[in-house]
Amino acid sequence: MQAIIYANGEFQGSCHPSDIKKEGLLIAADGGSRHWQAQKIIPDVLIGDLDSSEPDLVANWKGKGVEVIQYPADKDQTDLELALLLAQERGAEEILVYGAVGGRLDMTFGNLILLAHPQLNIPITLVCGDEEVHLLRQGDSLVVEGSPGDTLSLLPLHPEGAKVSVQGVLYPLDGEKLEFGLTRGISNQLMQDQALIKLESGLVAVIHTRNSSSGNKEVY
Repeated sequence: MQAIIYANGEFQGSCHPSDIKKEGLLIAADGGSRHWQAQKIIPDVLIGDLDSSEPDLVANWKGKGVEVIQYPADKDQTDLELALLLAQERGAEEILVYGAVGGRLDMTFGNLILLAHPQLNIPITLVCGDEEVHLLRQGDSLVVEGSPGDTLSLLPLHPEGAKVSVQGVLYPLDGEKLEFGLTRGISNQLMQDQALIKLESGLVAVIHTRNSSSGNKEVY
């Protein structure tokens, strides 16, 4: 099952109702409810402390059968963290997150590092317009499908760096180490419709910026 979460950040790019798989789990992370409202789609769950959701909208969602899970404002997790954990708990095998980037810098950065949450063990993709962010853990592989000229950046997140191989790009890597805190992995380019990334060790954020609207991805 796929879960789709709207967070309360800036919403960019296209995600039309025809793209939403209603058989999946649709979650609003507090203020992300405004994005569902803009799409004219009723989510399955609204979760968070609800300090960013209009009371009238919350009442409207409740009246339409939306499950509302409210936490106190004095909590240790962000609304998106709660939404991600809920999606995994409810059986999601993949999570797409919209509206996680933009607005406050601390929230944007926090949303990005949530990909490395120790309790989350399913593929999570942050989508921001033509950009997607994935996380690879040790032993993971990622097939990125796009178009020649798309930008592909790899950012090591582990203090000991990351040992990674990349094929199908302008600057291929073959079991080479990317050092934590350095920028060697930024601004590579797809040379064909597909790139293969294999992570031997470490933790890597993969950022794919599309120069076209085509392409999908597969994690295995």
